Amino acid sequence: MAATETGPGPSGARPRPWRLLLDTPFSAGYALLLVATSLFAEHADPTLVSQLLQGSSTDVVHLTQAPLLVLIASALWVAGGLTSGYALGFLVVLPTLERRIGGLRTAAVFFGGHALATLATEVPVAFTVAAGGLPESSLHRLDYGISFGVMTCTGALAGVLPAWLRWPLLGGVGWFAGTALLAYADPMTDWGHLLSLTLGVASWPLLRHWRAVRTGPTPLLGDLGHPALRGAGTA
Repeated sequence: MAATETGPGPSGARPRPWRLLLDTPFSAGYALLLVATSLFAEHADPTLVSQLLQGSSTDVVHLTQAPLLVLIASALWVAGGLTSGYALGFLVVLPTLERRIGGLRTAAVFFGGHALATLATEVPVAFTVAAGGLPESSLHRLDYGISFGVMTCTGALAGVLPAWLRWPLLGGVGWFAGTALLAYADPMTDWGHLLSLTLGVASWPLLRHWRAVRTGPTPLLGDLGHPALRGAGTA
């Protein structure tokens, strides 16, 4: 009796986990890193975790001392843990965006939004404290997480989706961010979420250019290089 092959079928399809890693390496690798840091935060010594989070905080003091370090370190943690809405949003939004514009560009959108929204919310705090409008303790405010980057990528993703998905996505996420701001539980962070979403929308022209470069120009009907017309050109 002939041996039966157990490898991939004729289509050469890979197992799904490997396809995810190969198709969206930035999103998959980043997600694994966030899972590791979240499990560490949940099970490690609370004093050590608190010290690491404090050291990763993008508050005014840390931003003036080591801005690049804390901007990167703050994005290694998920505020609220793996079951938070932003963690779930990360798993949906970033791979979807990465499939459309590529991993490096998705990383640029994520970290660009994370950095700009962080600076836009913390710099006014510094000026307000200097003017006497806020106590000096505001300079040490604990601030970390992936929410600004996720919101920026959400706004960006809407620009490369068809209209019937684009506007419900923006409307739903905008309503969520707006109601959180009206609740006034954490106004600085909530303003940052709205700003991040706006930054993602502002990136639409650039993202559409990137996507056009990635997919290449649409062949003209008279292009003899088009597979459907290649035979006609040699007749």
